[in-house]
Amino acid sequence: MQSGLLQFEQIIGHSFQDQGLLAQALTHPSFLHENAGAEVKDYQRLEFLGDAILGMLLAEMLCLRYPGWDEGSLSQLRSRLAGQDLLADRARTIALGEFILLGRGEEQSAGRDKDSILSDVLEAVVAAIYLDAGLDAARNLVGKLFDELAAAPQSLVLGRDSKSELQELLSSRGQPLPEYCLIEESGPPHDRLFCYELLIDGKPFGDGRGRSKKSAQQAAAAAALEKISCCRV
Repeated sequence: MQSGLLQFEQIIGHSFQDQGLLAQALTHPSFLHENAGAEVKDYQRLEFLGDAILGMLLAEMLCLRYPGWDEGSLSQLRSRLAGQDLLADRARTIALGEFILLGRGEEQSAGRDKDSILSDVLEAVVAAIYLDAGLDAARNLVGKLFDELAAAPQSLVLGRDSKSELQELLSSRGQPLPEYCLIEESGPPHDRLFCYELLIDGKPFGDGRGRSKKSAQQAAAAAALEKISCCRV
């Protein structure tokens, strides 16, 4: 486990003074249920703290970035950024799932890629960094993960789900569901870049790139919707 912790520290850019905090943040309750003698706690208390810290740091980020926005708009964007799906997406950009300690049952049920687990563990990691080195260190990680998304609120404020929107549109027209084909995958394990091509009726109709498969597919669906708005499929 020690080598895994060191590898994860390199990915997130923070070396823990107390690696026990990181180990706790990465330990799912199911692991302890199957390893009663393990000298580590699960992440749940850290998740509780991390949720509050993340919310505050996102609020700070948005207030500084958008001084002209009112409270309602800022709250809406913060809520979207802190949503389970986006937290899980951010967790995937740092390969968080590879480092979580899971019980056998969760492992077999693809727990490493569950949005609920990834989002909870990411919040726990934020709290662990805060407790280990203070608010500035936690702020650095949050900035690394969310700056890019916060800079493009037009696709996030309304919580747009381009995949669902496209599926509903095609269904209303009596057309088959779109196909998403992975055409490129590059970058190191902790910083993957995926490219998907979207096919409608077997014809290419847009492509998208993202740091996770889900975000790349969403980008491809958004491109297809934009094309459909200009012409009929």
